[in-house]
Amino acid sequence: MHCDVCKAQEATVFLTQIVNDEMKKVNLCESCSKEKGVSDPTGFALADLLLGLGAAQEMQKGGGSEKCPVCGFSQNDFKKTGRLGCANCYETFAEGLESVLDQMHKDTKHVGKMPERLAATFQLDEQMKQLQSDLQDSIEQEDYESAADLRDRIRALEDKLNV
Repeated sequence: MHCDVCKAQEATVFLTQIVNDEMKKVNLCESCSKEKGVSDPTGFALADLLLGLGAAQEMQKGGGSEKCPVCGFSQNDFKKTGRLGCANCYETFAEGLESVLDQMHKDTKHVGKMPERLAATFQLDEQMKQLQSDLQDSIEQEDYESAADLRDRIRALEDKLNV
């Protein structure tokens, strides 16, 4: 089994931590365990390993004493657990989180999953907003021929949405 940090050497140190009833396992080689200070529990940050090396340092760049006004969660709490306290934490710690999330995920915008019917309706709503914006622009530019065409397209889209 290879080390979870360097991914090159054989793991000789195996750590297990339970956070909120969820078990996290980390496998380390001897050099990475020494580097992370595993022999000294106060120097070891599991969040660094789970979120990528330097994640905790990124979070602390903006000042480690900042707390979420809603839940009271601090950056140090995030460093210890690897989780945030509430949805508002994402806004409170946005500056440090952006680079951490970039390292963890391929994108920082959540697109999630939704039922196909809902996705189609959402797409039609977006088209409607764009057409209405284009219509407003055409009216302001006094391009009434284009405005009439856009009006007709909006009516057709409204019929689709009302079905």
